[in-house]
This record gives sequence, C-alpha cells and structure tokens, in this order.
Amino acid sequence: MDDILNGFTGFSRKDDPLRYADADTQAASPVSFSKEALASIAGEDRRWAWVEIDRSAIRHNLHEAKRRLQPNCRLMAVVKADAYGHGAVEVSRTALNSGADALAVATVDEGIALREAGLRAPILLLSEPPQAAIPLLLEYKIMPSVYRAEFALAYGEIADAHHLKAPFHLAVNTGMNRIGVHAEDILEFERQISFHRALEQEGTFTHFATADCPENLDFRIQMKRFTEAIEALRLAGIDPGIVHAANSAALLRYPESHFDMARIGIAMYGFHPCEETRDVVDLKPAMSVYARITDIRNVSVGEGVSYGLNYRSPGSVRICTIPLGYADGFNRLLSGKVNVILDGQYCRQVGNICMDQCMFEVDMRTYGTHPRLNPQLGDIVTVVGNQGDAITTITEMAYLANTIEHEVAIGFAWRLPRLYR
Repeated sequence: MDDILNGFTGFSRKDDPLRYADADTQAASPVSFSKEALASIAGEDRRWAWVEIDRSAIRHNLHEAKRRLQPNCRLMAVVKADAYGHGAVEVSRTALNSGADALAVATVDEGIALREAGLRAPILLLSEPPQAAIPLLLEYKIMPSVYRAEFALAYGEIADAHHLKAPFHLAVNTGMNRIGVHAEDILEFERQISFHRALEQEGTFTHFATADCPENLDFRIQMKRFTEAIEALRLAGIDPGIVHAANSAALLRYPESHFDMARIGIAMYGFHPCEETRDVVDLKPAMSVYARITDIRNVSVGEGVSYGLNYRSPGSVRICTIPLGYADGFNRLLSGKVNVILDGQYCRQVGNICMDQCMFEVDMRTYGTHPRLNPQLGDIVTVVGNQGDAITTITEMAYLANTIEHEVAIGFAWRLPRLYR
C-alpha cells in the first residue's frame, strides 16, 4: 500500500505531477525541440516585462557633457554596476563611439566582461581588489586604483616576475573618507612605492563628496587639498599622470575641476546629479520599462487586492496584473504611490507590489475628457517612460522611495531582458 500511495494517502506514484520533471521520463518522450530554436526565443517573449535602452539618448548626453569640458580634457565613462543597469557592454561601445576615452568599473569581473566582449579601451578599477586578483588585472589589462603600499608592491612584484609593467591610478582622499591616501601623506606614500621598477603611475584622482550639494564649502576644501597634493607631487619631481576628479555634478557645475579628465556616471544615463544642473544641461533618460497585461478581472466593491488586502475596490474598476515586481526593481515602497500608463492614460498601481507581479486599476467610468479604457490581455503598459503626454520617471520613483535614481535604475536590471534601440 505504501508503495502504491508513495507515502501519501490517495496519491499514486503514476499520477505524481513531479514525474514531468524526471530526466528519464523526458528522455523517453517522442517530442524534441531544436536547441538553436529554443535559444532564439527572445527575452521579451520569455516574459512579458522588459527594459528598453535608447542608445541615442546616451549619445546625446555624452555630447552635452563633452561640449562643456575644458580644452584637451578627456572623458571617462563610468559603467560600473552593469552601466547603472543599462548594460555595460552596449553602453561602453556607445560611449567609446561617442567620444569617451576610457572606462571605469567597480569590480574585477566587470572589467573582465568588457575585455571578453572585445573592448580595448583603458579600463580603470575604482578600488583595490584582493591581492589574489592581481594576475587577473595583468592578464586582462585592467588598471587598479592604488592606496595601500602593501597592495602596490605585491602588484609590482607579480608584474615584474612576468616581465610586465604594473600601471595604476593613485587614489587620494581629500575629504570623502572612503578610500585613498590622505592628501597630506601623498609624498610619504610615493616614497614607499616609487622605487619599484614595474610600477607605473598612469594617473592620480580623487572623488568629491558634495559636488551635487547646493552649498559648496566642502567641495572647495576638497579642491584645494587635491590641487595642493598634485602640486606637491610635481614639485617633488613625480609625474601624477592623468589628473582627474570631476564626477557628473562637478563636470557640469565646476569647470575648474576638469583637470586632464572628467568621469561621467549618472549624467550619461540621463539623470541630473542635482537640481542645480537642470538649468545647465538638457539630459535625456535612456531607460524605459514596459510590461504586458497578463490578467484582467472585475473586483466587486469592497473586495481586496494583493497581500494584506490593503486596497479595496471602489467598484467600476477593472484590476489588471503585469509580471513585474520588487524582485525586478519595482520597489515595494512604491506600492499604491505610482501610476503606470495604458493607452496614454495614467492608471494607479494598487495593492502591495509582489515579488514578481503587481496590479493596477482601470477606471471604467466615462466622464469629462476621460475616455473609457478597454484593457486587453497582452496590452503594453509603460512603467517607466512616456505614452503621448503621459510620463512616468525613475526620478519620481526615487523621490517616492526616498532614494536616488542610481538605485532604482540598477534595480530594474537584474532580471528583466534588455532591448536596445
């Protein structure tokens, strides 16, 4: 009896639904599919939610940045965190084709991915990795930031043992207190490492903590410390290499911070680093987010929707579901606070945003200039972007979630397929 019931009352093994996933059972199936045909099914056809990246917007933003650079100032495109969720390989190609001179990443693997995609531009790693990663830096020609003598000397030793040079950029701490050699200690640090024949200082940089803030006293202090540190190097006969400090905010607000190269990050993707830049430059967001309706239902007055049933139907609405949730970057903190767009009209997202799905309401009444919508399965819904005059933005979502655009954009990248246009 136990064998027949497989340990469960009234549940026979031959009717076990899990048998469908059994490899032996599948091997005996007469049905087969071409692996090439399966692989050709596009990401947006595997799931009805996706991200679109407008490369022309990235080109526009880079053009706007480049025309504000001081003469002979180079531009480094920051493509860390998968290009802020926009896709590091495609964005890097677009940036380099649009006049960027170098790329910056946050991890060794990010740099390796660019090299394996065939990109040959200089790549700067914006931190020191573990010493065990040094062979990867040398093999894939990724320049590390350096700020610890122990790491620098280990880097030089491994390079020298393989008859290679060890290029690096020296990171200087001028006040952000995250990484870097303290500005006042820069000459002592150079004394500790400069004797090594393999080490080559290709650049020296710092990072501003408040270039995006209205008040600029702390920015001025950092600028002064950095300028004095660079001058101290030169007076000591040490070539600082490519000097760079400006992030997106400083690039747009403080031309005196451009030095030999500026680093563009958030502005390249179409987001203003601060309110003060909105009147300075026209930036175009490159990311849009879409989904298709997967379910439509009438919900009676008083009936609830989603976990907790916090939303109750007022009647005269239809509840539509899209396959987009907080695991896709649609932050649960936005539940009930944002609109999506259907047929050029705003529709309120309702109920708690689930891990993989969320719901919105469609008002079925007709009044004034408000035409009645007729949602259909498969209809495209704009979550980020515009339809006609209606627009939803990552900036608004960031404000409502009490965070920054960087975090929202990156969140949409992890599971959603990306299309480029």
